[in-house]
Amino acid sequence: MKPDVMQAYGLTSNELIAALQDQNIEAAPGELGQQGNQSFQYALKYTGRLKSEEEFGNIIIRSANSQILRLKDVAEIELGADAYNMITRGDGNPAVLVQISQTSGSNAQDIIEQIKDRMEGVDLPPDVSYSYQIDVSDFLNASTDKVISTIFEVFVLVLLILLVFLQNFRASLIPAIAVPVSILGTFFFLMLFGFSINLLTLFALVLAIGMVVDDAIVVVEAVYAQMDNGEENPKKATLQTLKEITPAIISMTLVSAAVFIPVSFLGGTSGVFFKQFGLTLTVAILISGVNALTLSPVLSSLLLKKPIKPKDRKRNWLNIFFMYFNRVFNWFTRVYEIILTFLAKKTHRWISVATVLVFSGILYFMLGILPTGLIPQEDSGALMAAVALQPGTSMEETDKVLNEVLEIVKEIPEVRTTTSLTGYSFMNGSGSSYAGVVIPLVNWNDRERSADEVSAILQEKTKDIKNAELMFFSVPTIMGFGLSNGVAMQLQDRTGGDINKFYEVSTKFMEDLHARPEVMMAMNTFDPRFPQKEIEANIPKIKDAGLTLNDIMGTLQQFIGSAYVSNFNAYGKQYRVMVQAAPEYREKLDDLSTIMVKASNGEMAPITEFITVRDVTGPQSLTRFNLFSSMSYTIIPNIPEGYTNSDVMTALEEIQLPNGYGYEYSGMSLEESQTKNNTAVILVLT
Repeated sequence: MKPDVMQAYGLTSNELIAALQDQNIEAAPGELGQQGNQSFQYALKYTGRLKSEEEFGNIIIRSANSQILRLKDVAEIELGADAYNMITRGDGNPAVLVQISQTSGSNAQDIIEQIKDRMEGVDLPPDVSYSYQIDVSDFLNASTDKVISTIFEVFVLVLLILLVFLQNFRASLIPAIAVPVSILGTFFFLMLFGFSINLLTLFALVLAIGMVVDDAIVVVEAVYAQMDNGEENPKKATLQTLKEITPAIISMTLVSAAVFIPVSFLGGTSGVFFKQFGLTLTVAILISGVNALTLSPVLSSLLLKKPIKPKDRKRNWLNIFFMYFNRVFNWFTRVYEIILTFLAKKTHRWISVATVLVFSGILYFMLGILPTGLIPQEDSGALMAAVALQPGTSMEETDKVLNEVLEIVKEIPEVRTTTSLTGYSFMNGSGSSYAGVVIPLVNWNDRERSADEVSAILQEKTKDIKNAELMFFSVPTIMGFGLSNGVAMQLQDRTGGDINKFYEVSTKFMEDLHARPEVMMAMNTFDPRFPQKEIEANIPKIKDAGLTLNDIMGTLQQFIGSAYVSNFNAYGKQYRVMVQAAPEYREKLDDLSTIMVKASNGEMAPITEFITVRDVTGPQSLTRFNLFSSMSYTIIPNIPEGYTNSDVMTALEEIQLPNGYGYEYSGMSLEESQTKNNTAVILVLT
């Protein structure tokens, strides 16, 4: 709408809206000839809603003496965006940021593969391309490949250790066979349980390799000992061994499984992590016990032969190594026997008890001083940045500062690409003084510095940017447990006091945070200093003019804030018709005088005759957390100096707050947090 042109025609926004709503309708006039004894019936079909800018521009507002006033005479009509409060760019080009989240119970890897397959078939114009900004499958694949290579390394090490101690390839082969049998059997039960091959189950399998081989080693070593003592028949030696060690195998298996079964039934977030881990390990251990009583004895009776005495072995480099190894091992064995004999004496048993007590005390002490955490911090391959300028900063000025930040970011060799959002911050939400950046890094194999190190470098390089508060942080290891790997907390005003007093407390709290060596950076999302204009209505004048307060406030909203007044159809979908003053008519306070209302006597009057505007300050939004007024903090630990989230939480306990103020943790800092499936892939169309 153009307020000055509308004033010249004596036209109000309500008249314009009424004309628009009157001439943009759906109608069903009915049918001609129905029950009229006619040969044909004709359905009356109205042309329907308007579809194009030209049709909307031709809406007739007034018509008198062949003089027609159309909508295009007093307004500009364009097919535009639903909102203009954000600017998105990918590497400096106009972009659309798309976030795709998985539903509960779905498999992230499958979803990502389907998304990529679907995107390959999308026909885009020549000057439009897309890229994956945050793809969690990269981290999953890299982690999975590492675990699989670790499984192979562990298997080789186990085989070598067996060969060194048993010094018989056939004897070493039997426990080595037991490992893949137990692992394959575990996969079958994973499928029955509905588990996937993920980092938790793969880690359990890595640990299981070292445990499932124990039962088979006990069996083989016992059979080998029987034959070494004179029994030449492997089958008889095996049967004699089973009579002696079967109770031990069963008890050893059950004890090992009993350790992990309770872990599988933990509640909360820990339970989600450890359920698959514990059950996977338990199943592998139980299968290894069954193997030790079935497969390993059979293989022992088939593969083992009468041991060759060391003196009868051929003189080659391997047997020479075994000879010297046995000498060293026998020496350690004799020392071990001497120590056991010494401790077994009645007069010396107190030493064993004292040793247990001393190490129990050391364990208790170490549990108190070692940092704690829910999960370790990992390099997820991407960073995010939150930018906050002075309250009330325009979007154009924020965009300038953001471009300055992007120039610094692009200088870092580890940065692969950037996606910026002016008008939205990952920490603060929407606002003209906020901005955010997604910073994907190059592959882990192609860079020497970690994401946390790059974050610390960027924090240092951007600290001199004036009138801007910046925070760089790594993408969380597990999506959904907070925005970053740092500590998320809510500072609370439990007194119900003044908001400005609350801000003073929060400012002092922030100063204390930055003074702590454990804290690398901290950001607060609350600020009550946003410049605002408070409108006070002159009710007597409004009534004298025959108007209502709703007329005044409604007109202001229609011109300044926009109003949703109708619909139109395009591209097979329904869209909104919005009315608002053109941008050049709502730039400054003086522009309010061009907005007119019509009094009951038909005269036009500027809306400023009925309102008074004064300057005030206040928060952009107010948040309540557990019924208390609160403000959110995100605190990143000083990782380059070796500090963790646990150190930050300890530091928070030492910061004194006035009576009536406190804080609660949120996000990744609480094990009570509920798990959420989050981002699968972020695409950028440029």
